[in-house]
Amino acid sequence: MSNWVVNEGLSIIVILAWLGINAFLFWNYYLVYDEGPRYFFSRKLYGSALAWARAPAACLNFNCLLILLPVCRNLLSFLRGSSTCCGRSVRRQLDRNLTFHKMVAWMIALHTAIHTVAHLFNVERLVDARVGSVNGTIQAILSDLGDKENESYVNFVRSRVPNPIGGINVAFTFLAGLTGVVITLALILIITSSTKLIRRSYFEVFWYTHHLFVIFFIGLVIHGAGRIVRGQTNLHQNVSSNPEICENFTQWGSELCPVPQFAGNEPMTWKWVVAPMALYVIERLIRFWRSQQKVVVTKVVTHPFKTFELQMKMKGFKMEVGQYVFVQCPAVSNLEWHPFTLTSAPEEDFFSIHIRIVGDWTEGLAKVCGCDKTEFQDAWKLPKISIDGPFGTASEDVFSYEVAMLVGAGIGVTPFASVLKSVWYKYCSNASTLRLKKIYFYWLCRDTQAFEWFADLLQSLENQMQERNNADFLSYNIYLTGWDENQATAFSLHHDQEKDVITGLKQKTLYGRPNWENEFKNIASAHASSRVGVFLCGPENLAETLSKLSIANSNADPRGVHFIFNKENF
Repeated sequence: MSNWVVNEGLSIIVILAWLGINAFLFWNYYLVYDEGPRYFFSRKLYGSALAWARAPAACLNFNCLLILLPVCRNLLSFLRGSSTCCGRSVRRQLDRNLTFHKMVAWMIALHTAIHTVAHLFNVERLVDARVGSVNGTIQAILSDLGDKENESYVNFVRSRVPNPIGGINVAFTFLAGLTGVVITLALILIITSSTKLIRRSYFEVFWYTHHLFVIFFIGLVIHGAGRIVRGQTNLHQNVSSNPEICENFTQWGSELCPVPQFAGNEPMTWKWVVAPMALYVIERLIRFWRSQQKVVVTKVVTHPFKTFELQMKMKGFKMEVGQYVFVQCPAVSNLEWHPFTLTSAPEEDFFSIHIRIVGDWTEGLAKVCGCDKTEFQDAWKLPKISIDGPFGTASEDVFSYEVAMLVGAGIGVTPFASVLKSVWYKYCSNASTLRLKKIYFYWLCRDTQAFEWFADLLQSLENQMQERNNADFLSYNIYLTGWDENQATAFSLHHDQEKDVITGLKQKTLYGRPNWENEFKNIASAHASSRVGVFLCGPENLAETLSKLSIANSNADPRGVHFIFNKENF
């Protein structure tokens, strides 16, 4: 239980608090519009859909306040640096920023759907009331109720055009209707283009469409400026402030029942979103300033299987292990920024990224860098590169543990290149001060040849550790999850050789997937009183498995072994 609290406690508290605030806002505003005397006449005109439209609107304001904060990368980096005194659990929560961003987005979609459907019913009733086709004369009287000379009426629909033309007229001639249509369309495009399939296969579509959030927020701020939901403003003139005594609508204008006055609600959304919008503008200004800093590409290294490496230098650039940067190349696109994990160590005098060619942008970058040519590219011909970052990830905490369990799947192996390099530098400089005493590394991939550069790094570390008589410091297991008949035949023929036939390493490649239950139990028995940091860069299903096993295999005794799960998110 204690380890569950360490791993998931803060996340659960944050989510429950967020859901609780949503529930409170929904219920509070539902009661205001469903029972409050100010909206007595509006309820008679709209029906129950009034409260169902206004309650989600309050939740939309709250969630739109939150949606931009998780993507303010510089703000999160500042908070990460400021949260050292608060412990690793705070930083792990900050590392889940994109997960929270997605949850808030789905909550916005839910409340938008409720708000929109409810207003469709509202508009239908308001238009029908103007032509006297709803509940006879009472609704028609209500629709005209108020002082028309100073525009103090309860029904904002003033033309007598029956549905469906009247409803279309409201949607496209009133500010609230027009902005509502624009907001909803923008939200639909943003969410549908954010699916995993679109992000991975058509990243440019996702990137460009996601920037419709600018239109979404502009429309959101001015959506309520039309003040179409109108409440009574002269409640104090009614006997006991109770308009129900005049419900028969036959005594209006008398001393007992003065004619009610109405006014629209003051726009409130801008008060909710102005602060996060200002923070995001500052965020973009910082990104723009960084993009103008000079970056020197010192070397372009072409690796097998459509992978190339960029080694760069930038004045004032400081990094930690496992961090990532956003890269822009104006020669390929003036707008697109793509995230890449840093594969160099902080101890090196340059920083590097490894890029696999998997789309139009990476293909274009490889071409302008001369990766399609056999001869070396002259330095002055290399393209301009802009860098934003570096930004923190969970891997920064790897040196805070005595034992680390690193799990990389496919391209997810890149953060651990920086980690393993830095471990080596620290080990060579002063091993006695290194808190980290043991690394268990797992690499799951369908084709090791696609990441041959990483196998070379492992081979170098393996040789260096043996020279220092500490081969046990790094234990690694490579799992090939996809292979053909030729590979299986070669493996069987050369299994007895000293080095692996595929990677050239002394540790033989394993086929299939790890038995994670056994791996955790073995590590727990070998380190009975240690805190083991579990670091993953890989898919969500693997993250769920490792998270559950981290909790299940931790000892209830505070002095026993504890697995602390961390996942890379960017």
